[in-house]
Amino acid sequence: MNIVTALKAEISRVARKEVRRETESLKQSSSRNRSEIAALKVRIAALERSLKDFAKPKKAASVAAEEGGAVLRNRFSGSGLAKKRAALGLSAEEMGRLLGVSGQSIYKWEQHKATPRPSQLPAIRAAMKLGKRAATARLSNDPS
Repeated sequence: MNIVTALKAEISRVARKEVRRETESLKQSSSRNRSEIAALKVRIAALERSLKDFAKPKKAASVAAEEGGAVLRNRFSGSGLAKKRAALGLSAEEMGRLLGVSGQSIYKWEQHKATPRPSQLPAIRAAMKLGKRAATARLSNDPS
C-alpha cells in the first residue's frame, strides 16, 4: 500500500465521520419535527371532531318551554304523530285543522322533512292525548 492510497483512505474515513456527525443533528431535528407534526395532526383531528359535534344542528323539536315555573321538555316525533293520526282515523287535513296548521305541514312532519315550531308543540301534545271521540267532537265543532 502506498502513501497516496493510505492518505486517500484516511481522508475518506475522516470525511465520513464528519458527515455522520453533521447529519446526526439533522436526523434528530427531523425526528423531533416529525413527532411534533404527528402530535399536531392528532390535535387537529380532535378539534375537528369537536367542531363537528358543535356544528351539528340541535333538534328543533326538543325545546324547553316555560310552563308554570317548571321547565318541560317538548319532544316531537313525526312517526308518533302518524301513528296517532292513524289511531284517530283522521286524514292529514283533519289533523291539520285540529292542530291549526295545513294538511301539508302534517305530511312534512310525518315524513321528517320539517319540524313544527316550538309554539305548535303544546297543541300537538294536547292532540296526542285526545281519544277518537274527543277528536271527532272537536272537528265537528270547528267552524272551518
